[in-house]
Parts: sequence; C-alpha cells; structure tokens
Amino acid sequence: MFKRLVFTRFDSMMRENDFKDLRPLGVRSREDLTKEATLFRHIIEKAFDLAARRNVTGRQENPYFWNWRNAFVTGDTKELAVELKYSFTSFIVRQHLSKDAIDCHERLADFRFPHEWFPATRTMQRTIHLHVGPTNSGKTYNALKALEESKSGIYAGPLRLLAHEVYTRFKAKGKRCALVTGEEQRIPDGDEGYFAACTVEMAPLNERVDVAVIDEIQMIGDDHRGWAWTQAVLGVQAKELHLCGEERTVPLIQALCAKTGDKVIVHHYKRLGALQPTQESLGGRFENLQKGDAIVSFSRVNLHEIKAGIEQVTGKKCAIVYGSLPPESRAQQAALFNDPNNDYDYLAASDAIGMGLNLEIKRVVFETVTKHDGTKLRTLTLPELKQIGGRAGRYRTAAQAIQAGTAPTSSTEFALQAPAPPIAESKKGQVGFVTTLDDEDMDVVSGSFNQEAEPIKTAGLFPPTFVIERFASYFPAGTPFSFMLLRLRDIARLPRLYHMCSFRDNIEIANHIQSFPLSVHDRCIFLTAPISLRDPGMKEVLRALAKRVALNEDGNLLDVKEINLEVLDYSRNDYPHGGPEYLKQLEALHKALTLYLWLSYRYVGIFQSQPLAFHVKAMVEEKINEYLEHLDFSIEARKQRIREMRKQAAKKKRRAQRVFQDSEEPRGAQQQETVGSWTEAGHEEPLFNGLGNAEKIPTAHGKAQ
Repeated sequence: MFKRLVFTRFDSMMRENDFKDLRPLGVRSREDLTKEATLFRHIIEKAFDLAARRNVTGRQENPYFWNWRNAFVTGDTKELAVELKYSFTSFIVRQHLSKDAIDCHERLADFRFPHEWFPATRTMQRTIHLHVGPTNSGKTYNALKALEESKSGIYAGPLRLLAHEVYTRFKAKGKRCALVTGEEQRIPDGDEGYFAACTVEMAPLNERVDVAVIDEIQMIGDDHRGWAWTQAVLGVQAKELHLCGEERTVPLIQALCAKTGDKVIVHHYKRLGALQPTQESLGGRFENLQKGDAIVSFSRVNLHEIKAGIEQVTGKKCAIVYGSLPPESRAQQAALFNDPNNDYDYLAASDAIGMGLNLEIKRVVFETVTKHDGTKLRTLTLPELKQIGGRAGRYRTAAQAIQAGTAPTSSTEFALQAPAPPIAESKKGQVGFVTTLDDEDMDVVSGSFNQEAEPIKTAGLFPPTFVIERFASYFPAGTPFSFMLLRLRDIARLPRLYHMCSFRDNIEIANHIQSFPLSVHDRCIFLTAPISLRDPGMKEVLRALAKRVALNEDGNLLDVKEINLEVLDYSRNDYPHGGPEYLKQLEALHKALTLYLWLSYRYVGIFQSQPLAFHVKAMVEEKINEYLEHLDFSIEARKQRIREMRKQAAKKKRRAQRVFQDSEEPRGAQQQETVGSWTEAGHEEPLFNGLGNAEKIPTAHGKAQ
C-alpha cells in the first residue's frame, strides 16, 4: 500500500508542478521533465523491490525508501511530497554536478567534529556542573546561586518566560542584567558589565564570563530545537557551565565533555516528596476537584474554557497560568493560587506549569493526555507526563516560608522566586498526586510513573551558516535553496553522539522565499525566524517581509499591507465573520508582529517601526485576553472536543499501521522524547490544541459558532 501511495503522490506532483526551478539543472522543456520522470519511476520500483524482496530498508543501504518512509511516519503525506520532490531533484542534479563539486560537498558535510566549530571556547579549561534530578528536587537552586554570586554570567532557558523571570529577579536584587530573546532585547545603558538572561538560541558565544546556566538540558535531544542546546554546551565561553535537567542526560553530557576536554562534576538530586498517581480519575466532573488542584491543558482557548467551567460548577475562583501571559499577570495569578486565605482554590495551567514560578500544587489533573505538537495530534510522551505530573507536591509553600521567617515582602515576589533549598518544616516533603479528568486517560498516566525514560543518546545539530554558504556556492545559480539544504542533510557525516535536527519547517520557509534575490546569508536568517505558516495570511506576510529585505525597501509597519491591522477596528461582537474567525485573525496578527519585531533586530535599517510594533502587539494581546475572558464552558462541547482529538490521534496511528503493517518508525530514525517544546512562534502555548478547534469555540452565550 505504501508503494501505491508513493507513486500516487509522485504522479500528482508531476501534474501540479511546472518545475521551473529545475531549469538551471538542465530540464528546459516538458519533454525533458517527462524523460527524467520515467527514469525516476524505475528508481522508485527498485527501492521498493529492495525493501520487499531482500528486506533492505536501512538509511545507508536503501536511502530513497528510508527517507520516504521516515517522511510519511513523521509528517504524513505533506512531508512525503516534500521528500519526493527532493529525491527527484537530487536524481537530476547528480547528472549535472562535476566530481570536484561532489567531493567538495562531501568535505563540507563532514560534521564529525562539531566541537571544533568553537575554537575560542576550546582554548578554555571549563568545569561543567551537571545538576540532574526529577521535577521539584531543587536542582536549579545551586546553579542560579552560583550565577548570582559571580561577577559576570549568562542564564539560557527554553522559554521567554524563564528568561524574563531570571531577568526580573536579578533586576530586583540591584544587578545589571540584559534580557535577550529573539523578539525583545533590553540592554542596560553604559559600558559596565552586566548579566544576560536569554533564550537558548540567543545565548552569546563570543563573550567570556565566569558562570553560565543552561536550563532544561534534556532539550539537547529535541528533534527541532536540540541544536541550540548543543551549540550552547559546546560554544559558551564560561569558566563554570551549569547544566540543569533530567538524569537521562548524564551519559551523553559526559561523552560530549570527553571530546571537548572539559571537567564534569555531576550533582544528583532526589525529589523531596513522594509522587504517586491516584487510583481513579475525576470521572469528567469538576465537582470532584479539591483545593490545591491544578488542571493542565494544552491551549489557551481550552484553559480559559476550563477556568470558566470550574468557577461555574464549584462556585470557587480558578487562577490561570500560561507562558504567554504578561509576567506581572502570571506572578499575580500564582500568588492568588498560593494564598490559602482566599477563594482561589484551583489553577488552570499549560504544560509550562511551574516554570519560573513557585506554585503550591497538591494534585496535578490532566484534562487530556493528547496534544498537538505542531504536526499531528499525539499522546504525551513518558518524559512529558513525568515532568508535568511532577509539579505536584511543591515542598516550599508560601505558608512554610512565612513560618520559617524567610518569606519575601510580597506574594508576587514569592511567586517570582527561584526554587529555594528545603527548610526544616519540609525536609520530608509533601506527597504529590497525579490523576486525570477522564477515565479514558487514566491508564496512560498511571502506567507512566512505573517506567523510566530511555537515556538521551544523541545531541541535535543543525549546519552553521558558514557551512551552508560555502556548500551553496558549488551549485549552479538558481538552484532551489531547499534542495541544497536537503542535499546537505542527506550527505552529512555525523558522529554517533549527534543527530541532525529536523529540516521540515526550514524547507517550507525556503520554498516560500525562493523567488526573491536574497543572499544565502539572508536566507539562513529567515530559516530561524519565528514563523508559523499554518496561520492565516502568514505565508503572504513572510513573502512581503522577505521581498523588502531582498530589494532593500522601506519596511514601515503601516506600509506592509499583508499584515492585517484592520482587524483591530473590530470587537469580538461586531466582526463580520464571527467570533472564532476574529480570534484566529488576532492570533495571526500577533504572530506577524512578532516576526516583524524579530526581523527589526536583524535588519535595523529596513524595519524601523519597532516602537509602533510593540505598541500594536500590546493592543492585540489585550483584545485576545478580552475575548478569552468572555468564553463560556459547555460540558457537551468539551466532550465533543476530546472525542475528536482522540479520534484524530487514533486515525493517524491506524493509517501508519495500515500502510506499514506496524506502527514503528523506520530503522535508524531518531526518537527523541523531550518536553517544553512548542513549534509555535516564540515557543508559546498554541491558541488551539489541534486543527479545526477554532470552529468549535463557545461564545459568551455558551454556543459554538
């Protein structure tokens, strides 16, 4: 069946594309294209014959088959089509490249020694402190303390909210600190030194510091963002490098440091309180919630619906915390939940739960164990379940801090504190409980806490810009940039400690800006931009902004007609296409403004409306929050949404089983299970958890539009 699917997609591709981008490679007419297609169909036959008759399916022995199968398993038919186009283009290119060019490509694609990409760092003798343990073990305390007591240093975390919390903490202590993320940079005035709190992708590699802290080190194995952690571990010029994360990273970090010559000291931490799943779910009823419960969901729409539902059913208040809330609002909500002397008995939170905040959670309740990861709906992985569930049973609460005489001056300050060391009243810790809202999810959760996650075996890599630039110089002018990227991916030589990160989003971006006369360097910049092409109008926004860079045109925000500022003229009640579409358009505008701001730091002379963009972005956030706050809750609508999510996830799995007669990934594929990874722009929680949810958003009157 998979063979038939591949031929069907290839034939469809040949009908729908004119392949003008193949002209630089010698395909100048439809007859040339038909001839090449006929020859390539023989290649497809040969690949499947090799797999069926001799069971040869490995990446080295049967690369075409492996790539097609891997593309379908990880990205469905859309990804398969991309891989087929690359395979066809590659088949043609090989006939037009000289042997010298091919030899140069292979030399440039030799990534066996990535630690040598950072020669200045290799001149240092660094000490690596690896702090590992489960959630709520206090493993980040010593790392942040070392940073705070140093003269210069860097904090690098996976989320903007974590960078912002460290920035806020250091500023409150009177320390000069910069905030550096892709979309926002706050640099202290003057020439004096300062600390830097940043997202991992923005970690400075050219400055020598005393201490650097890299948080959530298990993300080094992530298939999309792992390269940023690898780059930071190999490249940050710090005398002391503190890595915080899960136990399963220890063998990999030790092996990497054996290559770099750095000294490694491993600090093991144990959870201070027991963690156990309950015997039963809540039976789908908010009436069964208890004071101190945190219910976890995976989109902002769902969270606000849950908040409304809890307050409607219980008569008590429900706080709400998610990554894209403004920091002040997030801290205020956490403080309300922590205070035992008010009506805020419950918390609705995203899977960023507890990051950068101290939350007195007694029990974590999973609203669902299915989430959309940017490509498909899937069941949460074992590490995700443990990390989220592990937030139950915080060992240091506001009340305990007051009893110990170490309480901060305000509840908000407490909410922003870094994890503190255990105090006398809590040495035994608090028991944390984990459960689910629905019976159907209980087996998944209860089974996960009796298992151990597999060690992370490889670190993510992505080719550096200087390698891509040199690699591209050996292709004929006009060769599609996406093809060059996929070609580099295919011939890359990697050591056993590394895997190549996914090129999926990069390829789609490259194809959309192919027609503009951009330099390879500029194309590489756009590859790393926070772009979510699934959102309405984002492809047009991307092309409009890329065109201005290519032609060096003025990028005044008000002149970029593709950015839909007109939606600001409406409210949730008078938008002509209905409330759900209004919310989608606001979200798309927010992401367009985020992209504009990101580019404004890299093309200062072109995108000069940065202050206006920040102002408009704040207006959009206010309108989104206003809409979310007016959502009502419908039990039947929630049941329908959860049923649909489970149905889609099961359908995807059945399809893979039907095509392959099994559900396993192709041999040799990387299977990295990591947490805290969002493919949304800025790594925030998505507005909707899954495709199509926008059509089922309850309005203020409780009916889906």
